[in-house]
Amino acid sequence: MGGAGSFADPRFADASAEATRHEDPAMPRIHLVTTGGTIASRASSGRAGADVVASVSGEALRAALHDPLDGIELAVDDFCRVGSFAIDLPLAFALARRIAEHADDPTCDGIVVTHGTDTMEESAFLADLLVPGSKPVVFTGAQRSADAPDTDGPRNIAEAVRLAASGDAAGLGSVILFENDVHAARDVTKTHTARTDTFRSGEHGKLGEVDGHVVRIHRRPLLRRTYRPERIEAEVEIVRLAMGASDRLFRHAATYARAIVLEAFGRGNAPPAVSAAVSEIVAAGTPVIVCSRCPEGRVKPVYGNGGGKDLERAGAIFAGDLTGAKARILAAVVLGTSGADLREAFAALGG
Repeated sequence: MGGAGSFADPRFADASAEATRHEDPAMPRIHLVTTGGTIASRASSGRAGADVVASVSGEALRAALHDPLDGIELAVDDFCRVGSFAIDLPLAFALARRIAEHADDPTCDGIVVTHGTDTMEESAFLADLLVPGSKPVVFTGAQRSADAPDTDGPRNIAEAVRLAASGDAAGLGSVILFENDVHAARDVTKTHTARTDTFRSGEHGKLGEVDGHVVRIHRRPLLRRTYRPERIEAEVEIVRLAMGASDRLFRHAATYARAIVLEAFGRGNAPPAVSAAVSEIVAAGTPVIVCSRCPEGRVKPVYGNGGGKDLERAGAIFAGDLTGAKARILAAVVLGTSGADLREAFAALGG
């Protein structure tokens, strides 16, 4: 797998992993992959209201840990420094491949990824789809910047490292550890713009928690599958419906997108004009994936006159209870994987 440096992207810092010798084979060795985000951000000047930017190195994040992490070796990979609102699918794909490289390292026992919260759930789900095996992959970050007096970053990192070093975390796939709670990448979403307990898993609930040095896992995710895509398909668009929405935006998306995710009403319904557009667009060869704009529940073809039944007859793919953001990630991976089938993938992972 190629490293992120092949992209020659100015957002990348020195992406080479720290060259440290594994001092004690019996000591868990965790790779800390840093990408920027609020956890690595500081105000750009001392002025009130100054821009907060990602500028803190991975080494500085490790040095700021209050917890000594006795008995755990931590190697740093300063992958990039960028706000996660600026991460695109190729960069997230490069990150997932870098995580997979670390997972292939026999001296690595687990990976912790620090990441901005805006798109953390998408990068975590992408890693869940791309990183095989049972080694823990734990994403974490912060809602308060590194120079805030009450920053939540160091504690989240320490707890994420303890989770990754725990035998209980093996086989969970990619997870998010935030404010003590452990969430499956498939299920989790950011629910609040600023609160430190922003991540929730809705009706599915969290996997467990980290309480100081104690890791407790209560359930294990069953809906997991990994792919080996040759590339990521970046041209997957999301169109969200609102009352009285026309078909114009949807039809425009079809002029360039390789697939379209339709965030529909309720059980998966759309105005009749949009349903008619779906029929034409699918017939022309562009897949349409239907999910709900509701935060919980599954889509299911029930209603006619533009509703889910008409979308089903038009050939749309129903995404189960995946959010629009997760449906887009899955479509981008499947479209970049030779021999993979979109309809089958959503049937398997849509829940």
